[in-house]
Amino acid sequence: MKQRITAVCKGSPAENAGIRAGDALISIDGNDIIDIVDYEQLTCCEHMEVVLEHENGEIISICIDKDLYEPFGLDFESSLMSPVRQCKNHCIFCFIDQLRPEERKTLHFKDDDWRLSLIMGNYVTLTNVDEAEFERIIARRVAPLYISVHATDGEIRKRMMRNPTADLIMQRLTRLRDEKLSFHAQIVLCPEINDGEVLEKTIRDLYSLTPYAKSVAVVPVGLTKHRKGLYPLRKLTREECIKTIDMVEAMQEEFLKESGTRFVFAADEMYTYSNHPLPDEECYEDYPQIENGVGLLRKFESELEYELDYMKDDIIKKTHGRQVVLHGATGISAYDFLQNLFDNSLAPLGIKIKLHPIRNDYFGESVTVSGLICACDIIAQLKGSGIKDLVIPHNMLRENDDILLDGMRIADIERELECKVHKLPCYDGGVFLQELVNNIDSIGEKIE
Repeated sequence: MKQRITAVCKGSPAENAGIRAGDALISIDGNDIIDIVDYEQLTCCEHMEVVLEHENGEIISICIDKDLYEPFGLDFESSLMSPVRQCKNHCIFCFIDQLRPEERKTLHFKDDDWRLSLIMGNYVTLTNVDEAEFERIIARRVAPLYISVHATDGEIRKRMMRNPTADLIMQRLTRLRDEKLSFHAQIVLCPEINDGEVLEKTIRDLYSLTPYAKSVAVVPVGLTKHRKGLYPLRKLTREECIKTIDMVEAMQEEFLKESGTRFVFAADEMYTYSNHPLPDEECYEDYPQIENGVGLLRKFESELEYELDYMKDDIIKKTHGRQVVLHGATGISAYDFLQNLFDNSLAPLGIKIKLHPIRNDYFGESVTVSGLICACDIIAQLKGSGIKDLVIPHNMLRENDDILLDGMRIADIERELECKVHKLPCYDGGVFLQELVNNIDSIGEKIE
């Protein structure tokens, strides 16, 4: 298929070869260019033949010499060079199905695209990948992929995903292993469906595919209050979380002795919900499942405390011997851990952070993570509090924007609460501390 070129990087091999915006890329070394994966792999070599179509319809062939792995230098109409692939499943736990219909349209789009898995770490199911496309994954040496497994028992996986091809998962994963292509996996845990013995079998089946199966995360099913007409599911109980944690930690110990990796990890939310102590930092190894909320709290803590060793003098200078008090909004699940961390680490140096755990009335009280908090709940629960400055974590906002999930913006919170809202990064505890200290004069109330 032809790929329309929108820009050519200055000084690139493409520009030096005379390629211009408006041309269309037809093939490289005789290969059709389906998407960005084809383009990136086929242009990483030192010698290639490129077939193009000029805007006037003329077809030309150009031989290119360049350095190995040197970027070729073309931009296209879309980053993937093809439409994003939609999900073909009807999962009983799908969070998007639990959104209110009036929410912005972009939130209702269900992607399930293995290209995004490779590029961005999105989890995909592979159920919309036919055999020809799967062979292209093999041929292009795509790794690592991030794969939503949920259960290796084919019948249970079909029941959970309501897709007749969902039972092929172990065949696909075994093929990836045989081709020496690595992947990470996740299990969304639904009580009385894929927990208990089913969960243990799934973990052991995945472990049998190591070292190419790199890790697996066990995350609790997320349920909103908007489930009318959907499959009857309930959240895990505290006792079920503890039982699952005990299973995971026992298997971690077994796997660590056997292969040097713990391999399976339970999400932070399971620990905080059940009031179970979090594992030590070393138990998260190199945080392979951080995007799944596995180890976020320990990582944030260790980064903050590491940076604190270098910034103590700066903090004392900034506070001038006075106590600086500021307010922050967070999710219920992380509240206790973060409040204790701030009380123990920052308060002795003069920075008192008073966190406000925001109950999620918008999605339902069972949703407790900060990234799903909406402006309307912040406003409703902090109205009349007299807060002058409010800190919120950046994950409450759309990336590179100031809009929250309910469509309200930072300006709406500021207007309703008559305060100033400041966003701070929460992806790294050290960066959080640096931003906090650098802006402490403008976001905290100083008390003699």
